[in-house]
Amino acid sequence: MVNNREQDIGIYKSRDMTQTNTYDYIIIGAGSAGCLLAKRLTENSRKRVLLIEAGKRDNYIWIHIPVGYLYCIDNPRADWRFRTSNEAGLSGRSLLYPRGRVLGGCSSINGMIYMRGQAGDYESWVAATGDESWSWKNALKRYKQFEDYHGGVNEWHGKGGEWTVSQQRLRWPIMDVFRRAAVESGIPASDDFNRGDNFGVGYFDVSQRAGWRLNTAKAFLKDAAKRTNLTVITEAMVTKLKIDPFSKNCYGVEYLKNGVAVEVKCAIDQGGEVLLTAGAIGSVQILERSGVGSAARLAKLGIPVIRDLPGVGENLQDHLQLRMIYKVNGIKTLNTKANTLFGKLMIGLEYVFKRSGPMSMAPSQLGAFAYSSPEQKSANVEYHVQPLSLEKFGEDLHSFNAFTASVCNLRPTSRGSVHIHSTDPEVPPVISPNYLSTDEDRKVAADSLRLTRKIVESAALKPYMPNEYKPGKQYQSDAELIQAAGEIGTTIFHPVGTCKMGRTDDPMAVLDSELCVRGVHHLRVVDASAMPTITSGNTAAPTMMIAQRVAELLTGE
Repeated sequence: MVNNREQDIGIYKSRDMTQTNTYDYIIIGAGSAGCLLAKRLTENSRKRVLLIEAGKRDNYIWIHIPVGYLYCIDNPRADWRFRTSNEAGLSGRSLLYPRGRVLGGCSSINGMIYMRGQAGDYESWVAATGDESWSWKNALKRYKQFEDYHGGVNEWHGKGGEWTVSQQRLRWPIMDVFRRAAVESGIPASDDFNRGDNFGVGYFDVSQRAGWRLNTAKAFLKDAAKRTNLTVITEAMVTKLKIDPFSKNCYGVEYLKNGVAVEVKCAIDQGGEVLLTAGAIGSVQILERSGVGSAARLAKLGIPVIRDLPGVGENLQDHLQLRMIYKVNGIKTLNTKANTLFGKLMIGLEYVFKRSGPMSMAPSQLGAFAYSSPEQKSANVEYHVQPLSLEKFGEDLHSFNAFTASVCNLRPTSRGSVHIHSTDPEVPPVISPNYLSTDEDRKVAADSLRLTRKIVESAALKPYMPNEYKPGKQYQSDAELIQAAGEIGTTIFHPVGTCKMGRTDDPMAVLDSELCVRGVHHLRVVDASAMPTITSGNTAAPTMMIAQRVAELLTGE
């Protein structure tokens, strides 16, 4: 029984059969992009690949049980435990800002929702870069290559890839009622949010396999780690990239392992490259410690400037969710089911024997994409609806029956930043998302709260007498609703854009359209930080698609 479970949750061994400190590819960060790259690049047995991860292996049981994100977020076993600065737009609050520090990265602790975004997102990337390879048509081909879709091969989906896309293994009556209410409000029913136009309401597809979470370590790295040309090093903190100040060649990496500094080299004379896949927060930290970033900012920290790139750490974008909570009567929600000893026992037994029920559920089950106001040209807000409620993440569920309808602005115009303020790699960076800092974002927030009220007032929900618990009906005017948004808003964990790709005439572009760092040779940044603009939805799958594109470039496929 134990052996079977270990096989299911993806415990594997990685081996160093090369006995060398020189590699063709050095990948920094074993997250959504890094694990996929490790799999693709080791398919050529002549290429030596090193994958360095700051966190531990993914052999922590709560990573693999879907509801285990509750025990992984803000837990040093799997999370960097970052926080934002005090945000003016959020009534001066600082938010928890989870980022995965474990094999699988954020795919080990995220909400498991499989979402590509909308076609227009990718056309905006083409406009920003001048490169048609980022078009929706080309992106769709890459998604299909690594996808194993529950519905089989069709115009929109692939089958047989490493990344399993499953239907959820539970339903909630209150979610079905909300879906009917949304349809009554003019949002059409949808059975697939990944066809390029997401307008609609339906259940999310999830990154799960037989009721277990699927992370990228299990999907891509487990098989790759059996290859003798891959070395995986965990609990190793990359301190800096080794870049020659004259030639600007990135020729290696320095990291700390058990308190000992180790330097590894990249075979740049044979076309080798260093691939930075540490995410929208981590990649910035490593670049700045290595002397790549704003010259003025680096000089204040006493870091020798290798390449003056003022865009490093700027252009931070994230989805801010506004969590509206409604009490209901005459219908059960997870609040009351999980608040009794018997209810908890039944939930546990259902998962043990069926791999279904609340322990198999993603944080949000029902989704909806809608127009916050008639002047919007495409669906610009996304709902994550949950059959539960709580004051804030990490606290107990409320004692009363309720549901939460979280709505986020998919295309925020606010821009923030992330920067180091110390050369010590263990000192957290300063993360300033700058939420609700533009008139447009504040208008969308107010419109979104009104739209939610419209849905909840539909006939389908009336029998259950929904009562707005948060933010409360006392917020009515635009100014009041903007204040409410600042009080209930929180991150939905989608930071992107901090090393954006762009045209040569964009002074803030850090990368070219093939994700090479401008002015530094043999170095690419391959993660969500490369996005010039955020995708209209959850960001894990687009990050994998970005890695798939770089794998194509490096392997010539």
